[in-house]
Amino acid sequence: MPPIRILADSTCDLSPELLAANNVRIIPLLVQFDEETYQDGVDMDSPRLFRMVAERNKLPKTASAGPAALRQAFAEATADGSQVIFIGISSKFSAMVQNAQIAASEFPEGQVRVFDSRNLSTGIGLQVLHACDLVRQGKSVDEILADLETYQAGVRSRFVIDTMEYLHKGGRCSGVAALAGTLLRIRPVIAVVDGGMIVAAKIRGPRRKALDWMLEQFADDVAQGRVRPDRVFITSPDSPHEDAPYMVEQVRRILPEVQEVIVTQAGAVIGSHCGPGTIGILYATK
Repeated sequence: MPPIRILADSTCDLSPELLAANNVRIIPLLVQFDEETYQDGVDMDSPRLFRMVAERNKLPKTASAGPAALRQAFAEATADGSQVIFIGISSKFSAMVQNAQIAASEFPEGQVRVFDSRNLSTGIGLQVLHACDLVRQGKSVDEILADLETYQAGVRSRFVIDTMEYLHKGGRCSGVAALAGTLLRIRPVIAVVDGGMIVAAKIRGPRRKALDWMLEQFADDVAQGRVRPDRVFITSPDSPHEDAPYMVEQVRRILPEVQEVIVTQAGAVIGSHCGPGTIGILYATK
């Protein structure tokens, strides 16, 4: 059986160390400020993006890698005869999966397979690392993809948004709603459901109250015996995020048998949609 290689896009928000340890190649999405184009995770990260947004008072546009760039990455990954599984950001958020399917169609049937994560950030990262675990177990491409379909449905991704400014600048809420949210100290909690984003809760009051709401949802899943104890991610575009130690401590208290609680920094594409101060908890259920 030929070797299997796992590829993903930059929105999976896995650290360079995790990518290297699991031999995962990343294909970057693009960040565009007017006529300037940057590659997410290559020459643009969240801290730089936040500085540029503050200086220019506008958000960049984000874009998928084109079929040609994906084709080149697939060609390099299959040059030694390897089979490839590419795991991309939800097709409801980006054309990345669609472009990957166009590129994959130019290879022999079955050599490059494209999987829609139906998620974002380390909600994708969880699926990428699970696929790598299955490769190490000697599973075939078909077995890995079948397993991922089941695993994917159990991934939970929730984020507290700290500022309404980016939602407003990105056209995701009106100026009136943004102002009202700020004045009333309303903190939206965003969840990924069916491959798209919903507002799971609107928490009024101190920031810690919103964090505790997310942790309560996690604790409920733990109490029901649903949480896979192998890894939990705490992800934010800020590095380090001041609330990350609290989140890690609480996850370990709620799920003492957890094997890893991994703190990661979200990239520029994710950061451009959620803004600074955002922090999320992402994990897989059975």
